[in-house]
Amino acid sequence: MTTAATTTTTRTEVAGVRVAGGTVRDDLRAVRMVWKRELIRFSRSRARIVTSLAQPVLYLFVLGSGIGSLAATGATRGFDFRTFMFPGVIALTVLFTSIFSAVSIVWDREFGFLREMLVAPVRRGALVTGKCIGGASVATVQGSLMLLLAPAVGVPWSPVLLVELLLIMALTAFTMTSLGIVIASRMQQVESFQFVMQLLVLPMFFLSGAVFPLSRLPRWLSIASKIDPLTYLVNPLRRVVFAHVHPSARVRAELLPPITWNGWPVPMWLELVAAGALALTLVGVAVRLFSHTD
Repeated sequence: MTTAATTTTTRTEVAGVRVAGGTVRDDLRAVRMVWKRELIRFSRSRARIVTSLAQPVLYLFVLGSGIGSLAATGATRGFDFRTFMFPGVIALTVLFTSIFSAVSIVWDREFGFLREMLVAPVRRGALVTGKCIGGASVATVQGSLMLLLAPAVGVPWSPVLLVELLLIMALTAFTMTSLGIVIASRMQQVESFQFVMQLLVLPMFFLSGAVFPLSRLPRWLSIASKIDPLTYLVNPLRRVVFAHVHPSARVRAELLPPITWNGWPVPMWLELVAAGALALTLVGVAVRLFSHTD
C-alpha cells in the first residue's frame, strides 16, 4: 500500500524594504536632524552663550559711551549715541555667532563625523540647508538676548519693533551663516578657519557703519562700505530702531544717511532683497562645494 506523502509548504512573508534617500521626505528629515543637532550643541554650551554676549555689551556700554561723549556736539547733541550703536551691536552679535557656528564643519571634518554625514543617503544640499538654518537659528536666539538691553539705551519695547528686528536678524544670521559655511567647506584645520574669519569679520563689521555713521566719509571708505554686504543689513536694523525713537530731522540726517547707488537712495526693501539674494547665492555655492567634497 502506497501512502501518499503530504508536503506542507510554508510561505514566509518578507517585509518590504524601502531604500532611504532620493525623496523630499528624506531630505526634509535630514534638514530637521542637522538643525536640531545645532540647537542641542548650542543649548549645552552655556559658557559660549555668556562669553559671546560679553563683547557686544562692551561695545555698547564702554565704546558707545566713550564715542558718545566725543560725538555729542552739533546736530547730535542731546541724542544718546548708544541708541545709534544698538543696531550695530545686534548685528555684531549675530555676525560673530552665525559665522563661527560654521567652525563645527571643520571640527566634524577633523574628527570624521563629516564623512559619515556625507555618505548618508540624502542630498548634500539638504545637509547644507540644515546647517544654514541651524546656525541662523542659534545666531538669531543669541541676538535676541541683546533686545533685553534696549530700554537701557533709550529704545522702547514694542511688539512691532521686536518682530521687525527679529525678522531682519534672522535674515542677517542666515546670510552670514551661509558665508561661513562656504569658507569652512574648503578649510581643513580650525586654526586656518579662525584666522580667515578674523581677517573677514572685523572689516565687515567696521565698514558696515555699525559703530560710526556713514555720512561725510572719505570716498574710498564710502565705496568700501557699499561693497560690504553687512551694510545692507545694519542699515535696515537702524532704520527700524530710528522709526521708534523718533530722532529729530538733523539727527537722522547726520546718523542715518541713505545708502546711495550713483546718487540714487536705496530703499529698505531693496536692501533686504539684495541680502536675501546673496544668502541664496551663498547657499548654492556651499551646496556645489559640498558636492565635490570627499
